[in-house]
Amino acid sequence: MLIGTELQRAVQDGQEAPGQEARAATRVAELDRRLGDPTDDGNELSYTRLLEADEAGELSEPGERALDELGLGADFVPRAEGGRLERLDTLVRIMRQVFRRDVALGLGYGVTSFMAAVNIWTSGDAAQRACLARILTGGGKVSVAYHELAHGNDFVRNEFEARPAEGGGYLLNGAKQVINNAQRADAWVLFSRTSPAPGSRSHSVLFVERDGLDTDTWQVLPRYDTVGVRGCLLSGLRFDDTPVPASALVGEPGKGVETALRAFQITRSALPGMAVGTTDTALRTVVRFALGRQLYRKSVMDIPHARGTLSGAFVDLLTCDSLSLAATRAVHLLPEQTSVFAAATKYLVPKVLTDAMHELSIVLGARFYIRDGEHGIFQKHLRDMPVLSLGHAGSAACQATIIPQLSRLARRSWFSDEPAPAQLFQPRTDLPDLSYGRLTLASGRDGLSATLVAAVDQLPGASPEERAVQGLALQLVDELRQVQEASRALAPEDRTALARPAAFALADRYAVLLAAASAIGVRQQASHDGGDAFLADPAWLAAALHRLARRLGRRPADLPASVDARVHEEVLRRFHARTSYDLYDTPPAG
Repeated sequence: MLIGTELQRAVQDGQEAPGQEARAATRVAELDRRLGDPTDDGNELSYTRLLEADEAGELSEPGERALDELGLGADFVPRAEGGRLERLDTLVRIMRQVFRRDVALGLGYGVTSFMAAVNIWTSGDAAQRACLARILTGGGKVSVAYHELAHGNDFVRNEFEARPAEGGGYLLNGAKQVINNAQRADAWVLFSRTSPAPGSRSHSVLFVERDGLDTDTWQVLPRYDTVGVRGCLLSGLRFDDTPVPASALVGEPGKGVETALRAFQITRSALPGMAVGTTDTALRTVVRFALGRQLYRKSVMDIPHARGTLSGAFVDLLTCDSLSLAATRAVHLLPEQTSVFAAATKYLVPKVLTDAMHELSIVLGARFYIRDGEHGIFQKHLRDMPVLSLGHAGSAACQATIIPQLSRLARRSWFSDEPAPAQLFQPRTDLPDLSYGRLTLASGRDGLSATLVAAVDQLPGASPEERAVQGLALQLVDELRQVQEASRALAPEDRTALARPAAFALADRYAVLLAAASAIGVRQQASHDGGDAFLADPAWLAAALHRLARRLGRRPADLPASVDARVHEEVLRRFHARTSYDLYDTPPAG
């Protein structure tokens, strides 16, 4: 693999242009080098400096300057539009380096712009795409405005208007709340009511540039104070008959809901995987504490409960990364099926990561309350992480996306679809271009769960660890069959966002099964290609499936002692080797 100066030298010497993986590895390494070692207090982007900015309620100025120098905005722009974005899983790897240091910087500098931009990449015309590309590659920012606090995630009831004006164009009226970077954005993507009629066809998306607006007709609303991501500049916008041109309309009139839902498939797939970096830092912080802290004449790491908690958090992190990997690569490989995968990922991954961090906080003890010093970053990440489960694509909204599809999946897909392609689970394999036009709101197909079903006949059972995996997979397939039966029996009123709690619980169970299928797929492919000895080992998969089965309320048999020993060994190896706790096992700074 060519990275850094080797890659640059190869290009200068006229060798073949580097492939996707080489470009991805180079970009991740470049970002990591520029941000530096976060544990070095001499670094202006150290945890100490980031915590100081957080206490002041500010985004790190050196952090934003570094990301400006790196031209991070171009990573949100497709290559066809002059940027660097070619693979969604690569973008996740890049942003993970920022999130491992500061969630607020990740959201506040760039991810908000990405969340806005995908609406334009999905449905915008050539002029809008070119305009947005100029803004982002030039270091500018764009905000997306879905929220109206009176209606929460039910944005079809939003009242913000873009009323057709006499002579053409639109007049903007109303307010939008909880918008990141509203005050400093160069443009806004506004979800707007363009017809007074009820229903989803009454809304459209507008792309509005700040320059040229009548300054007497709009204002930025006061900033919100938040518990987490204190540095993010959350405020709102109010318009009073603000004229905008007809060219601001994105796509066709009345197609705003469809545009938003397609955009959600991309952002819901990507954002949770970025947050894996946050839990990586939390785990590393607690491992360092456990190795250095003496208790009862032993290190905390020698206490079985503490050791088991650390191993469990590591396994949860790998499980979440497996589901994130499958979801982001499905956008390229299985775009027609992405709707349900993306919603499940956005629902489950932040939930599992947050649970893991709370378990880690117990090992850290009273130190997790401390807001500065060696362990201060832990409490910041613990406060920041839940923010990722909120917003226009919050947990309940994601479940509400899954629920209407359950009965169709039960009838048409489960136990009959072909398994997902192998490339879905191969982190470093090339992908085709992202085809925005192939994203569908619902399809009734699910190759990911088919991977779980097919694995029962494919999994070997020679070693104790492999037999444990096979037994757990059988239990999970039985769980899928129960979910199928319950989904077929759903009453019509339970196939909507207004379903009773039992339907939401069904969506939860299904998301857990997709995570299990993803972990199985990752392990299968690792064992086939031989690139990563630990991922090819059945021990971590046995631990992952065991934890998922328990999350489903099952009581699986105890695992062989060798499973815990192997996972614990890997936790220590990666800590001392200073490599990441995700699927990539790469050396981050610090």
